[in-house]
Amino acid sequence: MLKKIGLIGGGFIGGVLAQEIAQRGLAREVGMTDPAPMPNPSDPPERQEVVKKQSVSIGKALDIAEGLPTIRHDIKLVGSKDYSALAESELVINTAGVPRKARPDGTFPSREELLAINLKVTLEVAKGIKQYCPDAMIISIANPLDAIVFTLDKRLAPPKNKLFGMAGVLDSGRYCYFVAEAAKVSVENVNAIVLGGHGDDMVPVRSSCQIAGIPVTKFLDADTLAKIEARTRKAGGEVVGLLGFGSAFVSPAWAALEMAEAVIFDKRKIIPVCAKLDGEYGVKGLFVGVPCIVGRNGIEKIIELDLTDEEKAAFTKSVAGVGKTCKEAEEMLKTM
Repeated sequence: MLKKIGLIGGGFIGGVLAQEIAQRGLAREVGMTDPAPMPNPSDPPERQEVVKKQSVSIGKALDIAEGLPTIRHDIKLVGSKDYSALAESELVINTAGVPRKARPDGTFPSREELLAINLKVTLEVAKGIKQYCPDAMIISIANPLDAIVFTLDKRLAPPKNKLFGMAGVLDSGRYCYFVAEAAKVSVENVNAIVLGGHGDDMVPVRSSCQIAGIPVTKFLDADTLAKIEARTRKAGGEVVGLLGFGSAFVSPAWAALEMAEAVIFDKRKIIPVCAKLDGEYGVKGLFVGVPCIVGRNGIEKIIELDLTDEEKAAFTKSVAGVGKTCKEAEEMLKTM
């Protein structure tokens, strides 16, 4: 158990995180920060005053706290509209960012517009962490994942073992679920891993996919596996399309907690995370999804897989995409 875990963002993912941390007893205190709701300057003054007194984070913290006697857990939950709730956190999970949603006219913001908006949010996140918990370990979920983690690194310059992004656990979990479903076996039997960037060029590694230690190709044919891998790359969008609002929130929260528990309980567990590479896989200076040993010290070792030629080519393409997005972010940051 940690003394304190800080959560940045009190939306759907942040709410699940706070609830699960309390339920699992992972920290003695949880601090959640979120500026929402924010007053609309065009609203009447009396309406703006009402909104100023409202707080998603304080409300969710109180709701969970009032349930603690029922589950018999003594945990302190605090919320704030500024970053003060993060004070003295040992571990911070960042979910802050604006989702890609339709405008009133039905159009969507471009990829560049969304990146620019979320980079501005990330700069505020970095300031809050630096002010209130500069030594905290950071797990970042916010999208676009690779660029956000890259930006946090540029602004905070933490030891590379203490900052990592959550994507690989989520994407690998989706891959495992689709394989188990197709093979008609328990999800507990399936081990699979997804590498690279968190986007359409992610790399489900077929050569490492096994069912009860047996190569997946013994159970599923190449065409079925190709369809599963394509679905894995688009899985986030599939959920968004079905929900009609927001994005996936339970599976990302559980994936982040998989990483957090590896740290909290010093599991030294091998899981895929978005880590800063320093020559591994022939990549230097970028945050890319790779398998790592995760324990009390965060990322304790990066593991290099033996990939097939096809998988190496796909990984190279994915890394190129990550590099392109990070260069775009660097140019945008020069004007912020």
